Formats: sequence, structure tokens, C-alpha cells
Amino acid sequence: MSTGAMAATSQPMATSVALDVLRRGGNAMDAAVAASATLAVTEPQSTGIGGDCFLLYHEAKTGRLHGLNGSGRSPSGATLERYKEAGFTEVPVDGLYAATVPGALHAWQTAIERFGTRSLGELLRPAIGYARNGYAVTPVVAENWARGRDKLEKFEDSRRVYLRDGEALSAGDVHRHPELADTLELVAEQGVDVFYQGSVAERIVAFSDANGGLFTLDDFANHHTEWVEPISTDYRGYRLYELPPNGQGITPLMMLNIIENAEVSALAPFGADHVHLFAEAYKLALAERDKYCSDPDFGELPVDVLISKSFGESQWQRIDPEQALPPPVASGYRPGTDTVYLSIVDADRNMVSFINSISHGWGCGVLAGDTGVLLQNRAECFTLEEGHLNCIAPRKRSLHTIIPAMLYKDQRPVLCYGVMGGHYQPMGHAYVLSNWLDLGFDLQEAMDAPRFQPSGEKLLIERGLDASVLTELAARGHALEESASPLGGGQAIFVDWQRGSLQASSEPRKDGCALGY
Repeated sequence: MSTGAMAATSQPMATSVALDVLRRGGNAMDAAVAASATLAVTEPQSTGIGGDCFLLYHEAKTGRLHGLNGSGRSPSGATLERYKEAGFTEVPVDGLYAATVPGALHAWQTAIERFGTRSLGELLRPAIGYARNGYAVTPVVAENWARGRDKLEKFEDSRRVYLRDGEALSAGDVHRHPELADTLELVAEQGVDVFYQGSVAERIVAFSDANGGLFTLDDFANHHTEWVEPISTDYRGYRLYELPPNGQGITPLMMLNIIENAEVSALAPFGADHVHLFAEAYKLALAERDKYCSDPDFGELPVDVLISKSFGESQWQRIDPEQALPPPVASGYRPGTDTVYLSIVDADRNMVSFINSISHGWGCGVLAGDTGVLLQNRAECFTLEEGHLNCIAPRKRSLHTIIPAMLYKDQRPVLCYGVMGGHYQPMGHAYVLSNWLDLGFDLQEAMDAPRFQPSGEKLLIERGLDASVLTELAARGHALEESASPLGGGQAIFVDWQRGSLQASSEPRKDGCALGY
């Protein structure tokens, strides 16, 4: 808790950097960019300048909420025919055919140009220091490093930089990445144009050409970030804001419009009825997401209908309290858990809900030569189904999993939060919010509660649910499977306007840290 400012991120190093920026007079946006850049170095399996960024920003002086979509587009050579000729029936998870143009750096610059008070070069300095001088690998990062070992081993430069004697780094090892430091230095000195129109872009494209990739210089030069209008729904007297497609922000809104028809507060927390309700609402919302969520530049999307109360009520009528719905038409997307989310609130009560990712753990696995840029595998979220709204096409943005959230009450922001975890994120947004509002949990309890997620034909569960609950869920037709890793990980900051204080949560599924002053 604090009264001045607060930062919550998935790494103590990043939280410390954010607080230092705030103490030196920077605002929430400055702190968020500096923290995100630090995470791009210290949590390399999750994020980086080869990935994307989305954010929601509450501007204190106007009371307005702004949304930013920093997702990159597919290469101009990414045609459906090209993938089919290469023998793919779905977009691969690894390799350059999974890569899209990185959007993060351009998004950071766009954000601070409008709302920041510091230069990008200044905000990159802590990250440059960690990349050049080294950082200690933290426990959860080490676990994910070990999981990604086989992917990294496939690619020469990734193997050279991220493995030691062929093995993943362990907790407490010090990792240095001087090539990434050099690229960040170039951006700090010359601006983001060096990444999108200058020598860094030229080196990435040359590497791509030499290794059978699809990138062109025009793909980088034509990249742009977009300010977008947030979308929202009411829930229990509050209003939750998310970002519109191509992100999946419609999904938690659809879930909440279904769930509000139930008296959640009367259910036994984490009992069979409680879990069943959320699992079924998630299935229904995800089916609509997979049908419609895509790049709005490539087709009109029925967003207003999907997030309407009437549609939510009609979906609610489809839930049988005693029998699990058979899985909807499979999306074909594979679960991913590697993203970083952070919340920042400054002394003026500017607030930013900020999320970055390279998609799956270690992205597409490809480090682009000596640039230090580990490329994301966001193209994996496209489908190769001809005629589908989310079918791959040149210079198109795929369905995107990373979503920030902001909750308002009486037209003021009260909760700045997000939950990482690929396709788990909509469940996380709805579940954490309901735990807080419906069950009366404090923020930390709401985050720490045992989780579950429908995935394909399975209901993935974390440890912590009673055996009797599992038996009852199985009797309702849920095919249970213990999740091999924690589901998601989140941060949240609550603004108590009445008492003038801030309360934060950063959960133990990550190496998270929340601090304030």
C-alpha cells in the first residue's frame, strides 16, 4: 500500500526502475516504458523489442481513457498460397514463417510522444545497463528458460546467446546480452527510425532473406501504431474497459455479460457450480472470439452485438448447470503463457495498464543474427482456413491475445489490472474481477485463487481445488487435466479515492513485485 505512486510488474528489477522514474519526476507513462524496456532484457522468454505492445492510459487532467494498439503486421509475402506451397496446414509455432513485424518500440515511442515527459533514450538506459552488465536470472524465468531449451537449441544465434554448453540458465545465473545492448543504444541515440527504416531493419531483413524468411524493408518502414477507442461493459455497478479487435478484449466483456446473469456471490467459492459457470462462459465467449476476432482493416466485425447485454443473456440461456457444453468448433490455437503485464499509477493519478509479449515462450525461437532481437511468433495466431476473417494475408494483424484492462466506478478509474497467459487472459480478467467484486476477496486473494481453463477438449486445473469438486465436475462432463504450469500471472493496483491510498497485488505465479511510496 502507498499514498503517492505505485508500480506492479512481473520482475523486481522492472518495478525498481519504474519507481526510480516516478521519484525523479517522470509520470506513469514514462515509468511504464522504462519498466517494459527493462523486462525486455530481464524476462527474455516473455517479451522484447521483437514483440508487440498494447496499453490503456487514464489521463488525469482530462479524465479521458486512451487505448493504444501496438501490434505488428504480417510480412508482405505472407500469402495463404505461400504457406500452403510450403506444406503448412497451420501456421508454425517456430521459425521465421511464424514471425510478424515487431510493434513494441514504435508503440513505446508513440506513447511517450503523446503522454510522456522523458525521451525514449533516457527511458532505455536502465535496460541497456542490464543487457550490457548483466542481470540475475530469477526463479520463474529460470523455469521457463528450461522449458524453452529445445526451441532455443534449434537456432544457431539463439543457442549461442541463450544456452551455456547447450543448457538453459538457472536461477541466480547472470546473463548478459551485449548485442541487444548495442541495438538499444542505437535506438536511444538515433530514435526508433533506426529500427524501422535504418540499419537495424536492414540487418533483420538481410538475416530473414538468408534464412528463408518473408520480411522486406517496406514491411518495417510501413509499420505504424494506432490510437483506438476502448470498448466496455457494465458489471455490478462498475464499467470494465478493454481494447477492441484485433485484440481479444471483446472476450472478457462477453464473459462478464454472461456471468452477471448468475448470483455468483451465492455460490461456494471454487465449488463445482462456481467453476462450471466460469468454464462454460469462457467456452461460449471463446467460440465467438475465434469466429470474429481479427484485423478490423480486413472486414467489418460485429463488436457492438457481441458485447451487448442481450447477446450475453442469450448466451447465458445456453448453459446447462448440470452438463458441460461440448467443446465449440476448435480454434486451432495452442495455449501460450509468455507475456509481461504491468500497472503504474503516479502521484497525479495518471494510470497505465500496459502489456507486452513475444507470444509463445521465446517467440518464434529465432534471434535475428547479431541484432539481439528475438522475433515474436504472433503469426501463429492466424488461421490458414480460406475465407476466415482471421486467415493470414499480407500486412495483416492477427487475432491478438494480449489485453490490458481498466475498471471505472462513477467515471473514475479504480482498478488498473491485467492477467498474462495467452488464451487464459480473458478468463483471468473476468475471474479476478468477480473474485474481487462478487466474492469480496482482497486483491491479493483474488489473484492467488486456484485457476482453471477450458483448452480444447480438456478443463485444465491448477492444484488447490477440493477432490470433491473435481469429482462433481467430472460427473458434469468436464475432462479434467492438471495444468503442467501455472495459469497466467497478473498485477493490479486499486485506487481508493475515498481514503486517498493505493493498494497493489503481484501474484506468486511470476517473479512479481509491487512497490510504492
